[in-house]
Parts: sequence; structure tokens; C-alpha cells
Amino acid sequence: MAPPEESKPVEPAVEKVDAELKGKQAEVESDGDEDDDEHEPAAGEGSAAAGASGKKKNKKKKSKKAKVKEVLTGKSGDQEADVKKAISGLNPQQVQELMALNPALAQEVAAASGSANPTADQAAEMLKKLSVQEIMTGLAAGGKNVKEMGAYKFWQTQPVPRFDEEDQSFEEGPIRVQTVDDISKEPAPLVAGFEWSVVDLTSDEEIKEVYELLNGHYVEDDAAMFRFNYSPSFLRWAMMSPGWDKKYHIGVRASQSRKLVAFISAIPVHIRVRDKTVLCSEVNFLVVHKKLRGKRLAPVLIKEITRVSNLNGIWQGVHTGGIVLPRPISTCRYYHRPLDWQKLYECGFSALPYGSKPQYMVRRYALPDATSTKGLRRMEEKDLDRVMPLFQRYTKRFDMAPEFTKEEMKHWFIPKVEPGDEEVVWSYVVEDNDKNITDFLSFNCIESSVIRNTKHNVLRVAYLWYYASESGLQQPYDRSAHKARLNDVVHDALILAKRLKFDVFNALSLMDNGLFLEQQKFGGGDGQLHYYMFNYRAHLIKGGVDKKNQLDEKNLSGIGFVML
Repeated sequence: MAPPEESKPVEPAVEKVDAELKGKQAEVESDGDEDDDEHEPAAGEGSAAAGASGKKKNKKKKSKKAKVKEVLTGKSGDQEADVKKAISGLNPQQVQELMALNPALAQEVAAASGSANPTADQAAEMLKKLSVQEIMTGLAAGGKNVKEMGAYKFWQTQPVPRFDEEDQSFEEGPIRVQTVDDISKEPAPLVAGFEWSVVDLTSDEEIKEVYELLNGHYVEDDAAMFRFNYSPSFLRWAMMSPGWDKKYHIGVRASQSRKLVAFISAIPVHIRVRDKTVLCSEVNFLVVHKKLRGKRLAPVLIKEITRVSNLNGIWQGVHTGGIVLPRPISTCRYYHRPLDWQKLYECGFSALPYGSKPQYMVRRYALPDATSTKGLRRMEEKDLDRVMPLFQRYTKRFDMAPEFTKEEMKHWFIPKVEPGDEEVVWSYVVEDNDKNITDFLSFNCIESSVIRNTKHNVLRVAYLWYYASESGLQQPYDRSAHKARLNDVVHDALILAKRLKFDVFNALSLMDNGLFLEQQKFGGGDGQLHYYMFNYRAHLIKGGVDKKNQLDEKNLSGIGFVML
């Protein structure tokens, strides 16, 4: 998952401008091929612009729309030149609103400008410099059209859903059916000077190699201000769950120096997709050394983890990522809740809203010292027999959710912390007077390195993990009571995370999060997280946000599966 930046408050989008752009998106054909090596599939008030009055002004607006249409459909002479002309016709407010409605396009602009939060003038200037393909990629927050499949030199050869299948009627299930006899028993050859290596994560030396590779070359935000900083303890927890095997920890080494230059991993998971349970390889931590980007190592690594999985009878995969590939099963949005706003501001993670002062923002995000939920305490191993049925009943409410064994529940929520290890996950339960567990909640820690900051070098980030509450299972269902309960428990989780010296609390728009994110002062981030299934065709699942990438409380997410 990519470490997103917190969005600045933005004006609402001009729907006419965006509709014109998005409405013509399907007619645009990509001009070139995208190099998938540059992206790891892993893993952001006011009124609309006033309308013009009078015939002369209406005619002028109509002419601009016609021009936009010609530009984006390629019917005008010089498409690149005409894109610049069309973009230059937008005023600063319209540019800001276009960015607000299209977080992916805003990321393209931020990357081009080198600034996390470019001004409207900077954004307009960067838009002129982007190619038609980059602009359309940015506008494709919900997916690309079939004509753009040619841009994916690797993914179009794989058993993944195509973009034109979104609205088709099909039976959910595998795309390609094979047997172990069909699978090569040897890995594909690498280019001269490199060789395959199975990485032993039980070795302190080898896990340090993985840690250093990820710390220096894994996913970072578009402005290169933050990068995931996974600890060895976290990596062992994430990649050595029940059923793990070191053959799923695949590395590439330089033959002479023996330096680890690329890595990919997987763990076996059972995922329920609506009424079918699917055994998958959960693929994560795909990283390629920056100096080797463009060598097409990422597709080779993906093929190898697929081959190893297939030889063990696992034919489906699941992964997440911040970029649009063929084809997301769902798209969620990141949300961030400051716990130490002053530090986030000093790191460049949070912006100071116009007209505000730092002391006001510190006060806005202040939290009480004590929790208020009666019976709230740390989860213990003895609680598993009561937490597990609650968790199972709660996750059945979602279209996509994991099916954990008791051993897996213990690993993911109350792992044994060995001497010298860091704690990576915190789990809590609420026990009533009759010793019934009514609520369960957990969060984990993924630190982020702060790049080129003289005051701070690390952000401690808490990520909302899994939770469950009897309030969501009552019959008849009382939505108001469920919402109130979740707000109470999550508010206490924020207090607990603050006590543990976390700087920010992150969550996605999945599960029932839409019932408390705004109320608990989470701000929408620039980052999106797309869910993908490999060799499995499934209908789209709601991600908790609407077409404008805003929280949709009336249509909560169907995603109940949280990937690290």
C-alpha cells in the first residue's frame, strides 16, 4: 500500500468540466505503452463556479466544451498542443476543483511539480506538460477502458479481468483452469548477472537485507516525502503467518556481489467472495532496486510467485495497489486522523488551512486522556474462543472477507512478542458485566520514513486493522445504534493510539468505516487503494466512496478484507 499524503481542503469540483472530460475518456486511445516495472502492485467548500448569463456567454461556454471534446477524442489536428490550449482555458478555481474530483490526476500533477500540494497556478502549468495518456490515466479513478489495455504490456497477457467486463453478466469464478502438470518446474531465466534466491526470514541477516531493500526502494508518495519503513518484527509478522513457506519469499541477487536487488512474497489466505471461498496467494512487498527499474523485473517476479503458487495448487491471487491496472474488484480511499498535528505539519504531511493558525489545529485534534467505553481492555489469548465467532458473524456482512482459523486469529491479533522484538499490533475487546465480549478492535503500526526533513525522520502511523461489534448484528438492525457504538469504540482507539505515541491514525473507506470517519475527524487523503484478484473474475464490490471519491454513508463498502 502506498503511503498517501493528507489532502488539503479543496473547493467542490465543477461538475460540468469534469463530466465533459470523463465523458469522453472512453473514446481516447493510449498513445504508448506503460512500463509496469515502475509500479509495484502491492499496494487523499464553497460553491461551484457561477454560470454565465446571456446568449453570448452561453455560446462561449458551448464552444469550450466542443473544443474539449475534440481534444480528448483526438479529432483535432495536434492533440498534444490542443490539450494545452484546453487546459489553459480553465481558471484557477476550475483547476482546483478538477483536482479535487480526480485524486489520481492530482497525484500525476503533484509528481510532475515536485510539490505535495501545488498551487492552482502550478497545477495548471503541470497539466500543460502532461501527455494525453497521463491526463487520461489520472482521470481514470475507477478504471480504464478497453482501448487502453494495450498500454499494459504485461497485464494483458495475464488471466485478469478486462475493463470492458464491468457491466457484463458473468458467473464469478476462475478465468484460466490449469493443472500442476501444466506448470514449469523451473523458474524463468534472469538476465545475465542476476540469479534467483530464496530468502530465509528466520535469519537475522537475511531479514535485514529485505528490510534495507524495502526501506530504500519500496513505495513512497509521489512527492518523495514519505516512504514505508517496515521493521523486521513487522515483516516477520506479515510474511510468516500460519501456512507460510520460505519458498514464497522470492529474491533476486546480483551474482557477483550477492546483493539483494528485488523481492516479492506471498502467504496463503482463504478469502470469501460473496458465497464462494477461494484459496489465494496474498501477494505483497514487491520491490525492485531503483537503479534496476525499467529492466522489467517486476513482471518476472510476478510470474515466479505465480509459478510457485501454482505448483502448490493455489491458482488465484489477491493484491492491492495505488495505481489502476486491469481490473480492480474495488477501490477504497485512504483517510487520516492526526494525533500529533504539530509534528505532521512540521513534516509536511498536514497543511495549515487558509485563515487558520497552528494552535487552532492542535486544539481541533486534541483528545481526552482517558477512554470512556466501560469494559475496554487489551485482548488476551483466552478471549479467542469468544472473539472468533463475533468476528466471523460480523465479517459475513461483507462481500469480500477473510476466513481465519483460530491459529490465524491468534497470529494476526495477539502474536507472541519475543525478547528484542517490537510490538506491531494492538488488539482490544469490550467485555460486559456478564463476561460477554461485545466489541473487538485492532490496529497495527507501519512507520514511515520522513525524507529530507531536518526536524523529524520517522512518522509513527497506526493503521486500523479489523474490528467487530454486536451492535451491527442486532435484529432488527439499528443503524443509529451501530453508528453510535462504532464512534465510541473508535474514539477510544484514537486515545489509546495517542498514548502509544502514534502521530497519525489511518483507515480506509472499507467495512463500516463510513459510519465514523467524518465524525472522528478523519480527513480524506489523496491516496486510493485498488483491490485486485488474479485469475478470478468477480463483479465489482463497493468501496465506500461515491463517483466523486467522497464517503458514501448510504452505500457502505462491501470490502471486509484488510491487506497490510
